[in-house]
Amino acid sequence: MKTAFTARRRIPVARLLALGTAALVAVGLTGCGPEISSGDSNDSTASASMLTAPSAKSPKGEITIWDRSGDLFNVFDAAISEFNKKYPGITVHHEAVDIDAKLQNTLITGTDVPDGVFLDDAKVGGYADYLWNLKVVLAPYTKDIAPQKVDVNTVNGGIYGVPFDLDPGLLFYNAKALEEAGIDAASIKTYDDLIAAAKQYQSFKPSSKPIHLEQSAFLGQLQLEMYANQLGTSLADKNGKLRLDSPQYKQILGWLDGVQKQGLGTRAEYLSPSDVGALDSSDEVFYPWSIWFDFAPQQQLTKTKGDWRAMPLPAWTAGGARSGAMGGSSFVLPKAGKNSQLAWLFYKFLMYDKAGYTAVYGPNDIYPGGLNTSIPAYEPAADPDQPLFQPIKEMGNQDLWSTAIKAGKEIPGGAPIPSWWSGAVDYLGNNIQKMLDGSLTPQQVIDQSSKDIQANLIDRQ
Repeated sequence: MKTAFTARRRIPVARLLALGTAALVAVGLTGCGPEISSGDSNDSTASASMLTAPSAKSPKGEITIWDRSGDLFNVFDAAISEFNKKYPGITVHHEAVDIDAKLQNTLITGTDVPDGVFLDDAKVGGYADYLWNLKVVLAPYTKDIAPQKVDVNTVNGGIYGVPFDLDPGLLFYNAKALEEAGIDAASIKTYDDLIAAAKQYQSFKPSSKPIHLEQSAFLGQLQLEMYANQLGTSLADKNGKLRLDSPQYKQILGWLDGVQKQGLGTRAEYLSPSDVGALDSSDEVFYPWSIWFDFAPQQQLTKTKGDWRAMPLPAWTAGGARSGAMGGSSFVLPKAGKNSQLAWLFYKFLMYDKAGYTAVYGPNDIYPGGLNTSIPAYEPAADPDQPLFQPIKEMGNQDLWSTAIKAGKEIPGGAPIPSWWSGAVDYLGNNIQKMLDGSLTPQQVIDQSSKDIQANLIDRQ
């Protein structure tokens, strides 16, 4: 994966890649991905593509697993020794690969196909024709997996990814700065409350623009979907039909437009120098984002390190959901892999065996305090009373585990992510930025984006 981020910053990027940052969904496969629909498919091909568990009591063989290079690769790599304690007969060849550059051609040609791949949730639908339907092997666990993660991996009634992480949206805030301004963070329960708190803070510090407004087209669209997920919607419904023209998106875009017009927003790209500068100067004190923003106080901030805390997102209406998903990845098993059943055992161990998910999320050489930039999608692993990662020193020793687990339980279910989602950034993502520039209204964003996405992405599939 090649981005403008440093190697250490790949940690949160892996979460935002839930919707495919590494360069947007591979265009060559979007056209050959299946249409998205709900319910069980009666298609005989889909039935023939069901993966079943191996029958051998002591399975043996070799598997090739692809992951991106970086911290998560090292976490999964370190867990292999634990896996081999349970399955000593399975040799794991763990390879750091530029998945976006290699996977498409590998699947099309059928040459040297890996047995398992770490993949952005947004890309599962585009590759589903090449992947095993995991509905049978996942059946014992599905009821305990976060519904949103099951939904985004579902295509034509089949489940094509083993859910890895759940990335709940949280409101990160500078607790010290708010206290100095006399603002009680606990009073922020709705987005209207957030506006009121931002105005109060700006009265205290006139130079400030307290709320983060994302300047990247891709990340701005990703954040928009977090807000939409809170309201129980998304760009496409379970049948792949575009639903941007809705009261929910009008409400969200209207709120963002209002933040900008009232001068309450810092326009900056996530953790760019200008963003970090505004955070460290306490001019930007509210950051509605995925859990992986906790990387900032741990690795990026200096002057305000230790001042930041997290709480559930505000609700759009009183009593509404206090979180939405922003990002996520899963593990997929290509049908052309030589030992897919053994690869399933590897992922089953990592995600659904206590020894496995403890090795992934618990303290290790890579993360001495535990992997804290996401939480498990599997409910038994996400036990609020048995934290897998420790309180974060750089966030005032806040017990982020409990906060994130509570928020995760409020995430509404979702819909399969359409294969054209990343392509929509050229239209919706860019139009959001034009709105924040003042050249489009929220309704114009909806109208123009809907027209272009329908004509250039959906109708061409």
